[in-house]
Amino acid sequence: MADIKQQEYALLNEIAQDPMVTQANLSQRLGIAVGSVNWYIKRLITRGWVKVSHLNRTRLKYDLTSEGMAVFTQRALSYAGDSLKVYGGFRQKAKALVSELKQKNIRQVHLDGQDEMSDILRLTCIEAGISISKTPNGVTLKADGQGYRIASTSDK
Repeated sequence: MADIKQQEYALLNEIAQDPMVTQANLSQRLGIAVGSVNWYIKRLITRGWVKVSHLNRTRLKYDLTSEGMAVFTQRALSYAGDSLKVYGGFRQKAKALVSELKQKNIRQVHLDGQDEMSDILRLTCIEAGISISKTPNGVTLKADGQGYRIASTSDK
């Protein structure tokens, strides 16, 4: 895969969405200085990923070249693949914890967390027939760094 910086990818994305975008708008949308936008665009042009057309004395139009579109698509596919690997890892860890809970005959848990990791654990519990309590009244599970753990247990 071509070596592409995050800012370059973000610029390719913005240009793909709006070829008439100005450097000032790009600066605002991406939170980087106009001078940096100009430098990155020149770099994209030099790499052959973007071409520029002068519509009039003050107005430019940016277009992705076929090479630019290929790099953009390749980066998006790579990101999607990496995301699926991360999801798969969390899913396996959630399944292992749920298996442990089932062996201990635990049928109801409370989840401490509202993020994507907790959502994976929530769906895994539901899939395995473990109900989710809205209040902590037994076993509480928590997403912990790169995995899951039993945060607390209490007698009902």
